[in-house]
Amino acid sequence: MTQITRRDFLRDGVAAFTVSFAAPAFLSDIARAQGVRSRNLVVVYLGGGNDALNTVIPYQDPFYRSRRPAIAVPAGQVLQIGSDSSRKALGLHPRLTGLRTIFNEGRLAIVQRTGYPNSSRSHFQGLDVWGTANPNTTSGVGWLGRYLDTLPGPVDALWAWNATRETPRALVSRTVPVPAIPDARGYSLSSANGGVEAQNERLAATRIASHVSIDRPYLSFVNGSIAGALATLDRVGSVNTYVSTVTYPNSGFALALRTVAASIVRGIGTRVFWVQTGGFDTHAGQGNAGGGAYATLMATFSDGLLAFYTDLRNQGLLNDTLVLQFSEFGRRISENGSQGTDHGAAGVMMAMGGMVRGGIYGTAASLDPNPANPTLENSGGDVRHETDFRTIYAKVLDGWLGADSVAILGGNFRPGAPAII
Repeated sequence: MTQITRRDFLRDGVAAFTVSFAAPAFLSDIARAQGVRSRNLVVVYLGGGNDALNTVIPYQDPFYRSRRPAIAVPAGQVLQIGSDSSRKALGLHPRLTGLRTIFNEGRLAIVQRTGYPNSSRSHFQGLDVWGTANPNTTSGVGWLGRYLDTLPGPVDALWAWNATRETPRALVSRTVPVPAIPDARGYSLSSANGGVEAQNERLAATRIASHVSIDRPYLSFVNGSIAGALATLDRVGSVNTYVSTVTYPNSGFALALRTVAASIVRGIGTRVFWVQTGGFDTHAGQGNAGGGAYATLMATFSDGLLAFYTDLRNQGLLNDTLVLQFSEFGRRISENGSQGTDHGAAGVMMAMGGMVRGGIYGTAASLDPNPANPTLENSGGDVRHETDFRTIYAKVLDGWLGADSVAILGGNFRPGAPAII
């Protein structure tokens, strides 16, 4: 029989079970009944390494087109958003109309050239670096997991919600497992029976899981996980009855955001959400003239976020919600022979929400391939990072979640943090 360690269970087992988390349930119920407002963090991960230069486009840089003759977006199609502090004109991909709307309302912050020294070009290692918030350690607990560990226990079983099947490194903690619920419609007690018999099965499972085995800690941990999962069934089920104020696009990403909106509106107790959409590993056939495969990715991303933004605004909950977007790395500056781009270095981060100080943060790189160009690295092949991604984390932890970023991140990344909130 294969032995399963507690660490393995924390990493993989929480896709099936949930464990009890922050304030006691009765206090959470009282808070919701009294209409207490709480802040929500929605982390959006663009899987595969998003091409930052075709997202936020330095369309007047002469080397943008010469280094990307097939995939450069024509200047006339770029959605202009102004200039950065270095007076470099910038624009969004033409399919990012939703994000441009949010930007024009002052609720979208764009942080250019985010990353860290010696960027990993591995998808898995890169994501783990962003997850641990430590370029030197890609294993162990994550930055959001460490935040969860600081919460006074017992922590509500739905304090954090992972909308994917595998728990990302960022949400791995020592004491607070995070439920993996990719589809709220499938989050139910599996039973071959219905009606009264199914209810009896649930009551029996609840009684069994209530047993605390002092001398068998792993059994107690599993029982606690089952008890937490059973206790959340009705709350998660309430999400399925949500009627949104807008029509969300028919994409997995948008529907995941609709579930997040429903969870916030229903007040089920979740404060941290993880949502992702993939396909950004665009080594070939990226598309040109603002069209093609990459344009579809941009439209999926933008249209989903606009629906989410509008829905929360209509519900009066936009000021309580912060969306933080990232990807594990950017792409190389020059296109490859397959009309795509390979793994690069610095990328772009975005923050969206009712309390966000919108605008352009950081400076765009000069794309001049001269090896002496200080804004590039790797012999002029990649964009050099200007803003350490951990300064953004620090701003979110300190300014939004009310935590101690120095303790959680293992260093002081407050200096130089863009004032996005």
